[in-house]
Amino acid sequence: MTYYEEDERLMLSGIQHFVFCQRQWALIHLENQWCENLKTTDGKLAHDKCHDENIKESRKGLLVIRGLRFSSSNLGVNGQCDVVEFIRRDDDNGAVLHGKRGTWDVYPVEYKLGKPKEGLEDIYQLCGQAICLEEMFGCKINKGYLYYDSIRRRLEVGFTDELRQGVIDTLLKMHEYYRRGFTPKVKPTAKCRSCSLKDLCLPRLCKKISVADYYKKYLEE
Repeated sequence: MTYYEEDERLMLSGIQHFVFCQRQWALIHLENQWCENLKTTDGKLAHDKCHDENIKESRKGLLVIRGLRFSSSNLGVNGQCDVVEFIRRDDDNGAVLHGKRGTWDVYPVEYKLGKPKEGLEDIYQLCGQAICLEEMFGCKINKGYLYYDSIRRRLEVGFTDELRQGVIDTLLKMHEYYRRGFTPKVKPTAKCRSCSLKDLCLPRLCKKISVADYYKKYLEE
């Protein structure tokens, strides 16, 4: 198993960009390109509320923590959960929490704007959180939840071996691209129209020239 030092770790949240479009991920995380639109602004405001670490909920058998930070030396990522729910178990097979009696089941909950997506980007992000939390708490996490505001309910996601391997393989590829500083080219598709980076990405030009070279040429002119 690979061990990643702190300065080698990526943001886990980037996996949703990478699964949606590898070029989008590279533009954001390698070239530091970003462009806000209404959707990204709404998403940021929603996540700022979810990540409010001052909001906690505790009642008999249930503890809800917002904005829980995590780091994984095995996956080489850092991140922050929207919400993590801890439910007390009747046996000793769960996670041990500092200052709390007994053991607990751990369930990550990720909040998303809009409706459930056809791709795996949200599911991979949630599963990645679970793998990191397992490393952090020394327990097994079998499921988590994705909450979508458009349908105002959450969907259960089971963390199968196949799903876990997909997350691991994707993160390995992200680390490879990061080490190489590689921004892949893509073929324009219908999903480019809704991308906040469509003007920065220049999908029609990416076959001929890189974004960095395009701006360099533009400035020189």
